[in-house]
Formats: sequence, structure tokens, C-alpha cells
Amino acid sequence: MEQEETLEEENEQSAGTEENAEADGENAAEEDTSMSQKEETEEKTAEEAEIERLKHEAEEWQNKALRAQADLDNVRRRAKEEREKEAKYRSQAVIESLLPVLDNFERAINAAPDNEDADSLLQGVNMVYSQLFEALEKEGLEVVQTEGKEFDPHQHQAVMQVEEEGFESNQIVEELQKGYKLKDKVIRPAMVKVNA
Repeated sequence: MEQEETLEEENEQSAGTEENAEADGENAAEEDTSMSQKEETEEKTAEEAEIERLKHEAEEWQNKALRAQADLDNVRRRAKEEREKEAKYRSQAVIESLLPVLDNFERAINAAPDNEDADSLLQGVNMVYSQLFEALEKEGLEVVQTEGKEFDPHQHQAVMQVEEEGFESNQIVEELQKGYKLKDKVIRPAMVKVNA
């Protein structure tokens, strides 16, 4: 009987141990589950943070790329404008060097004496002057207008101020030296007398 009681006690103990083992196993499983859920949550949070960081970095690179593209477009536009400007005024240096020649031709024409020999020479000089001026006009050379015009500091250079009747204030009285424009740019202002 004692043996039976001992057996029963051992069975009860082993059953209790099995129950404890099962309970421990369930507790361990629950702990594993809660640990893995925590780890998953932490991984998701870390992944979301990484995604946000990468999105921010991608936006920064996109902004830099857009700025670089805009800078490149500006450089291209400026280069194109400079090429157009160079093409437009490519003959400016040659024309400027020929302006004194035009001045000398005009002086020769205006100073020629009145006799038959001088007339034929004057006619030849006048023809050369006309040909030269026409060639320069084809390149875009224009004379700055002065007669009866109001003084414009962008096109005229006042070298004298006089008081003349029949002229309004600030009106050009006389042209002392011709001025010239190349297309829309004044390359030499006209020297003028201006009424006070």
C-alpha cells in the first residue's frame, strides 16, 4: 500500500511536472511570440526610418539635379546670346578703324577748290567715298541724325553750348563731326553744338 501511495505521489509529481513543463513551454512560447513581435516592430520602425531617410536623400539629389539643369540652361542661353551679339557686331572693329577715312574723304570733298582739274578729281574722290560708305551701310552702319533734333546724350556729344535765335532749348544747332551707329549700337556719338 505504501508502494501504491508512493507510486501515486510519484505520478502526481510527474503529472505536476508535466503540467509545469507544459506551462513553462506555453510561457516560453508566449515570450518568444512577444519577443518576435517586438523585434518585428523595431525592424519596421527601423525600416520606416531608413525609407524616410532615403526619400529625403532622393529629394535632395533631385533638387540638386534640377538646379544643375537650370544652371546649364542659363549657361547655354548666355553663350547663345553672346554668339548672336558677336555675329551682329563682328564688323565693328573694322568699321571703327575706317571712320577716320570717311571723315578725311568728307573733308577732301568739302575743301576742293573750284576749277576744272579739281572737279574731275573731286568726282573720283566722291565716287570712292560713296562706294566705301555703301559697303559699310551693308554691314549695318548708319549716320546719327542731328539736324533739327533734340540733344540725346546717348547719341550726341555736346562740345559747345550757344544761344541762337530760332532754336529751342536743348536743340542741336550745328554738327561738328558725324556720329555713327552700327545697327542699334552707337559706336561714335555725333559732336554737336547745342542751344542753351
